[in-house]
Amino acid sequence: MEHIDPSSPSFPHRREPITQFTEATCVIDSRLRGNDGLGFSAASHIRRFAMVATLALSGAQQAHAQPASTNSGQAYPTAPVRIVVPFPPGGGVDSLGRLTAGKLSEALGRTFVVENRGGANGMIGSELVAKSAKDGYTLMVNGANFVTSPSLYRKAPYDPVRDFEAISLIALGPNVLVAHPSLPAKSVGELITLAKAKPGVIGFAGSGSGSTPHLAGELFNVMAGVKMEHIPYRGSGPAMIGLLGGEAMIMFLPAINAGPHIKTARLRALAVTSRERLPVMPNLPTVAEAGLKGYESSQWYGLFAPAGTSPDILHVLNAQVAKIMQSADIKTRLGDEGVVPVGSTREQLAAHVKSEIAKWANVIKLSGARVD
Repeated sequence: MEHIDPSSPSFPHRREPITQFTEATCVIDSRLRGNDGLGFSAASHIRRFAMVATLALSGAQQAHAQPASTNSGQAYPTAPVRIVVPFPPGGGVDSLGRLTAGKLSEALGRTFVVENRGGANGMIGSELVAKSAKDGYTLMVNGANFVTSPSLYRKAPYDPVRDFEAISLIALGPNVLVAHPSLPAKSVGELITLAKAKPGVIGFAGSGSGSTPHLAGELFNVMAGVKMEHIPYRGSGPAMIGLLGGEAMIMFLPAINAGPHIKTARLRALAVTSRERLPVMPNLPTVAEAGLKGYESSQWYGLFAPAGTSPDILHVLNAQVAKIMQSADIKTRLGDEGVVPVGSTREQLAAHVKSEIAKWANVIKLSGARVD
């Protein structure tokens, strides 16, 4: 699902077959749907870094930090600020939310605390923030599901554009298109050829209907003119197990999860889904380079406030997030995890949200995706 200078994607309400692709036969089973964020391995690494950052800013460091002065001369913040993460603890949105909260606490001298309000594919927490006071003391970190839910559900309780103020695009989390070694396709071109020859036979794993890996696969289906079957699992952990066990043959997997298994040859990397190659995998082509021109899909993480929040406060927060994401230590640490720090302008995030809504609404319409 992407579309500003930097860039980013997930899908149906049904049980679908798990397909093990072998020379002679297909083994069918089923899994229930589920959903979570970036992935269990990535989340644990980033969350560990976020916890270290939070601990480091306590005590002496906070004593030296001061609230910022807005253009109107008002100090902000003068009290604790809550950052709502509309997913349970442990996923990518939660991890980036905690990292951002810790660094903002350090920079502005007041506590920024994460409050997890999971449920309904992120809609419960998002609705809570949309209806919160517009005073700068309730913020939200959200990701790709934020813009796809209104198209996936017949009635979403919020509008991503009307009900929120964009503050900053925090980071991007590109996926890697990986294959189980038993799949006889060693490139994107070979995968497309095989999928066209065997429509509905190749299964791709997803961390739930409507998840980023799911819609990344549906985008691939639409653009390549193929039909790979989505296999929904109860989160990214079970999806990884299914992929490694050969129940699913393909997955659009977060780079941090994919790296160790690519090195040990338990998975075969075909391409990265972002617009540009990943620095941690410089020899891996993008999907667009490898034969599907124009393809790009990544998880992304943005900071938002309720619509109507003072522009002065939004400016203070935007400036701080830009500094945080452009710092050398964040670039190195997140870069090593396959996450690309951004720190965009407010206008860039607003444009990104609008382009993502249009892009994924079209994919969802063409693929027939629905969650309810």
